[in-house]
Amino acid sequence: MLYRLGRATAAEIQQAMPDPPSYSAVRTLLRILEEKGHIRHEQDGTRYVYLPRVARDYARRSALRHMLNTFFEGSAAQAIAALIDEDSKRLSDDDWSRLTAMIERARKEGG
Repeated sequence: MLYRLGRATAAEIQQAMPDPPSYSAVRTLLRILEEKGHIRHEQDGTRYVYLPRVARDYARRSALRHMLNTFFEGSAAQAIAALIDEDSKRLSDDDWSRLTAMIERARKEGG
């Protein structure tokens, strides 16, 4: 949520979340993320305003790697298959063409 908002207080993050946890839970998560070096805060009067420390693209890749290892035994093919199974009816012809082109480009570059 913080990447979407750019910079935000705990209350703003909580309000932007669908089915949000308690304010206390949001603050706890922000503290943990800050301790791990993922985010930082600036003080604005009595409020803490949080900002990402890690570039969005790096965070995206890191989260994806973690998800692949946790749920798909590190297999991109298993993850892609699960996504296609879930979304195949919603994919347009243009989506299928882009996916096919990406697979072909990766195949040429990788091997």
